[in-house]
Amino acid sequence: MIRVLLVDDQPLLRSGFRALLDVEDDIEVVAEAADGREGVALAKEHLPDIALIDIQMPVVDGIEATRRIAADPALSGVHVVILTNYGLDEYVFNALRAGAAGFLVKDIEPEDFLHAVRVAARGDALLAPSITRKLIDRYVTQPPRTGTGNGLKELTNREREAVALVAQGLSNDEIADRMVISPLTAKTHVNRAMTKLHARDRAQLVVLAYESGLVVPG
Repeated sequence: MIRVLLVDDQPLLRSGFRALLDVEDDIEVVAEAADGREGVALAKEHLPDIALIDIQMPVVDGIEATRRIAADPALSGVHVVILTNYGLDEYVFNALRAGAAGFLVKDIEPEDFLHAVRVAARGDALLAPSITRKLIDRYVTQPPRTGTGNGLKELTNREREAVALVAQGLSNDEIADRMVISPLTAKTHVNRAMTKLHARDRAQLVVLAYESGLVVPG
């Protein structure tokens, strides 16, 4: 059973998302919150698998709520998915840096929404190839951020290769094919890289890959 926490200041939207989720046999909405502070408290209380968090809310916004969840070792199993009306913007990038596993635009189709919840519950980043391309575009005009590449020195060559492929939007199976290794070995390389780079999930790994200069757009 996938346990979901809904955090959004608009009751109608929460009701809509809950209606979609409650009819699924493998998904359970465990709690709802109207702001980020309440959302973080409920995440500690219920330990959901997924926290669907609106990016703009009163009291504590989605970025700060994400940061607090990502910084709490007791909530390491909570995958934050940001909800936004605006598509890929600076708020979303800040949320990814804060520890979000991905993001969804609120006008997403119902079947895509349900699929995304299941993807996030598996621990995979919600970064489809189209989103990865937008991430690349976002970094085309920017030099690597100072200091972000320091952790790369800890990676083996194979781990660096795996991270670069993650940044291209490849799944573990696709990485395995490209590197001519087993999917389990590919997953091991990715997980070890995340540990060494202190990346909470694949979404942060993508951001780090571009910010450090490991992957050069274009």
